[in-house]
Amino acid sequence: MTDGLSNWLSGKHIDGLLSRNFEAPILSFEFVPPRTNTVAQRLWHCIQRLAPLAPRFVSVTYGAGGTTQGGTLSTVLRLKRETDLIPAAHLTCVGATREEVDGLARCYRDAGVNHVVALRGDPPAGAADYSPRSGGYAYASDLVAGLRRIADFDISVAAYPETHPTASSPDADLDNLKRKLDAGATRAITQYFFDNEIYLRFLDRCLAAGITAPIIPGIMPVSNYEQIVRFSAVCGVTVPAWLRHLFDGTAKNPELRRIIACMVAVEQIRTLQTYGLNEFHVSTLNRSDLTYAIAHILGVRPTQTNTSHNETGLLETTEIPDDRETPANFDPTKGTQEGAPPFMLRTLFG
Repeated sequence: MTDGLSNWLSGKHIDGLLSRNFEAPILSFEFVPPRTNTVAQRLWHCIQRLAPLAPRFVSVTYGAGGTTQGGTLSTVLRLKRETDLIPAAHLTCVGATREEVDGLARCYRDAGVNHVVALRGDPPAGAADYSPRSGGYAYASDLVAGLRRIADFDISVAAYPETHPTASSPDADLDNLKRKLDAGATRAITQYFFDNEIYLRFLDRCLAAGITAPIIPGIMPVSNYEQIVRFSAVCGVTVPAWLRHLFDGTAKNPELRRIIACMVAVEQIRTLQTYGLNEFHVSTLNRSDLTYAIAHILGVRPTQTNTSHNETGLLETTEIPDDRETPANFDPTKGTQEGAPPFMLRTLFG
């Protein structure tokens, strides 16, 4: 009897990753606030396209040093005003006093925005290391406690399966996560990763440390491999050899790259589902087609309840910019074209 047949008869197999036996996962999406009218059109086209998929929530990122505070605020408030989506506002400690941060939190509270992603934040451009602002919140755990004093927010925080690059040790990084959750955070969303074993080992360590809050996997579709390699070097994320092999020879074939990116993300999520996980946070980079395709393959279908209140009002014109590839010479340390660097492409040590 062959080894393959023996394994099959002994039950050592799982259903195919595209099997209809899988439950459709619960997805949430991440958007980046725009800095130009052209990019704003693309963002709102992306939101309009993805809204019918009824994500659990949608987050809006925040720039290094608080550089996109206005863009984040206006985007979140517009989401609340013009769609049925549940917006989650990124909020950081950097570049603001406690009074200023608290004022922004009250603005969200008064607008009916109840979900906040609380982060320490990156130091401003040009600053080598993070140092708390005088009179400000020092770390994300302090920010979480402060938000809890203002309102009964639903608070998400960051987690790092491969350990934050500036943490003194994996144990110190895990202790920091526990402080944030003990301060009142509801869940953690992880930095993206490509090796599921790294995430699963991280879950084991969380459980051993007494952490029982949900640890939502962050998923980063790889539409631009070179960009992801640069981001990963900054963030301390391992890029496996198999991923490099998949993208070898694809530099001049963006359509093939999108197919590969879709396949990799779907396989990653399906594999994690076999371990009982069913909620995932997907970075869209304000591009709807790849995210929509991934969701469709996973069994997520449009609903009629999560469309915009005013679909024609979401887009000021009918001309939508193409979902172009990011330039190969893009510098990941200086933010994205849209504004704030994506949460899962940053090194936010909260």
